[in-house]
Amino acid sequence: MSTRAESSADSEERALDLVFDVLQARCPSRPVLEHVTGRWGTLIMMALLEGPVRFNELRRRVDGVSEKMLSQGLQALERDGSVVREVQSTMPPRVEYQLTPLGKEIAERLKDLVRFLESRMPEIEGLQARYDQAAAA
Repeated sequence: MSTRAESSADSEERALDLVFDVLQARCPSRPVLEHVTGRWGTLIMMALLEGPVRFNELRRRVDGVSEKMLSQGLQALERDGSVVREVQSTMPPRVEYQLTPLGKEIAERLKDLVRFLESRMPEIEGLQARYDQAAAA
């Protein structure tokens, strides 16, 4: 094995030994978590769980998202490896977005959280009302 290959192998091994800690300010997992769990990231991923979709259809599915925020969210998720953008060579060109295998795994975990929150909303709304009453007193 050449010195360069050994160096590369050593670097890869050291990278695998790194411990990522999202609570640390400089941890590279923190922006990825933000992309996935931010308001639009989670909603985009939930919509993409249904399968490949074009931009405007995705915009209709994610009610309230602006074109700019949808575009930024898709780009961030694509950069992180959760979403893939596929351009089909038709006239006019057709662009679809879909989850990668990693993105599907993340989205399934998010879906569990979303379903849990939806099922507990009556309790949460009651707790919010009680908090608001106490804060107003």
